[in-house]
Amino acid sequence: MAELKWTNEALDWLEEIYRYIAHDIPEAAAQVVDGIFEKAQVLLQHPDIGTRLRQVEEGDVRFILYGHYRIAYLRHTNDELIHVIGVLHGALDIEKYLP
Repeated sequence: MAELKWTNEALDWLEEIYRYIAHDIPEAAAQVVDGIFEKAQVLLQHPDIGTRLRQVEEGDVRFILYGHYRIAYLRHTNDELIHVIGVLHGALDIEKYLP
């Protein structure tokens, strides 16, 4: 089974999402962040479930959806590691923010 790791940048984006939502509805902010973490756990059983953005030397950059957010991840070629590399609002141009 693969291991799921979050990059510091992805965690920073989650914190920004939390702060943005918490400004108006703190309870909802925690629910959204928890939901994103929960959704990412699906990748451990189904690493190819996401839409493929591109192939890079290390593997495939893909994303899955949670509500209005895209959870971007790198599925390493060796099948042993999945890195969540970002969480972006669906309105943002994903190509602009991901390597």
